Amino acid sequence: MKKTFLLILFLTNTILAQQKTLTLSKTQLKDKIKGGWAGQTIGVTFGGPVEFKYNGTIINEYQPIQWYDGYLKNTMLNNPGLYDDLYMDLTFVDVFEKEGLDAPVESHAKAYANAGYALWHANQAGRYNILHGMMPPASGHWVNNPHADCIDYQIECDFAGLMSPAMPNAASKISDKIGHIMNYGDGYFGGVYLGACYTLAFTSTDIKYIVSEALKTIPKESNYYKCIADVIKWHQMYPNDWKKTWYLLQDKWTQDIGCPDGVFAPFNIDATINSAYVVLGLLYGNGDFSQTMEITTRCGQDADCNPSSAGGILGTVLGYDKIPAYWKMGLKEAEDIDFKYTTISLADVYEIGTKHALLNIERNGGKVLEDKVIIPIQTPVPVKMEKSFDGTYPIDKQFVNKYLKDEYTFDFEGTGFVVKGETAKWMSESTFNFQVELYLDGNKIETVALPTSFKERRHELFWKYLLPKGKHTVKLKMLNPSEEHECRITEVLIYGDSSNNDSNQTIYRFGQRKPTAKK
Repeated sequence: MKKTFLLILFLTNTILAQQKTLTLSKTQLKDKIKGGWAGQTIGVTFGGPVEFKYNGTIINEYQPIQWYDGYLKNTMLNNPGLYDDLYMDLTFVDVFEKEGLDAPVESHAKAYANAGYALWHANQAGRYNILHGMMPPASGHWVNNPHADCIDYQIECDFAGLMSPAMPNAASKISDKIGHIMNYGDGYFGGVYLGACYTLAFTSTDIKYIVSEALKTIPKESNYYKCIADVIKWHQMYPNDWKKTWYLLQDKWTQDIGCPDGVFAPFNIDATINSAYVVLGLLYGNGDFSQTMEITTRCGQDADCNPSSAGGILGTVLGYDKIPAYWKMGLKEAEDIDFKYTTISLADVYEIGTKHALLNIERNGGKVLEDKVIIPIQTPVPVKMEKSFDGTYPIDKQFVNKYLKDEYTFDFEGTGFVVKGETAKWMSESTFNFQVELYLDGNKIETVALPTSFKERRHELFWKYLLPKGKHTVKLKMLNPSEEHECRITEVLIYGDSSNNDSNQTIYRFGQRKPTAKK
């Protein structure tokens, strides 16, 4: 009798497990996919004027952020470079469309590396690596990419979530391949997490459930997980005061150690804190599109990408038809405009995105019927743990502002360095490359090509991490000086194996010590 009971219980549980599916009409599926793409477009347009104009500070309520009928179309036509959140996504969407869902990562890497748009941070560092023969995942690894923890894949992951409804692990698999083209560690986790939020937006209208369940895709030991968990916890503690949570985030999670532009500076393009602003906006917006846009944007920093992510996720929850008419003013007039650097418009990606979702549903065991889809609901599984800048901390900043014409030498004590500078003027298409030898402690370790083309430039001129702790000498030797082009060194960042706050070193304060660099 007992065996019979256990058999019945087993069969019942098996049937229940098999019934863990989501059924949507094809119309509902497409409406949510359209909502995701439209929400991104609305969010980035709204936040565009205040992008990185408020760093380390809230945008107060008395500061108006404009929105009016025709604004979307006007911005798409006259400020097309704003839409990197969209045309970067579409690069990968286009590769899937041309080569299928099994398109190799090399195709994605080469497509974005050779695209016509300008890039910054992790994207540009990854592009340089790929153009010089370093393919993913090495191209995104922090040892080769000082911007590995930056926001880049986080703002590009939307397509992975939208083509994986109810399937966060399927989205993670896509992100593992494409996200490591330009990111690693917390920078990669940002794309995994927000991609998972998109997938769960097909299954629930409960924002608290979506942001909490999606966090299961992230390793608990990572700083990224801990930061987002803090946002969720603080929202529970202070459910009516988003600014309280913002200040707590500012105090605990805004000390960037990776991005050379964010070290010793209020500027912060790190994925972790900007993801936190997305989650903050979603939670305190509580499903209201206007509140979500306002709060997410007013958190500052990357104030166009963050409302783009929040708008895309909430747009998926609501579906296109339920995005308030106020926010869709002029959207119809903009939907047939191809995003710059692409041959794809919003109207196009509504169709293409739905097609890719149907293919991915079938690939993952779902069923596509004549008028509906049956999707297996996946339980989120954490991706592999990885950590950028492990045991590596910024300890000093030396202002240089010199032009490299022959040789430049500097001494430092620590475990790594980054040399910041410029070789390319804005949108230069020059084909000239500086050739510079890099010497460390008297030994030549590499000859570096420094393009003067803006699209092909090296975001940082030189860097090395994980050096033996101690005193080091770096020499830069110019092999081909140019009268027409300039190689300017602006700053040198020094890294150690512990932070100033954790060591007995005197905390560096600008103006208190002369740089040790010499020419």
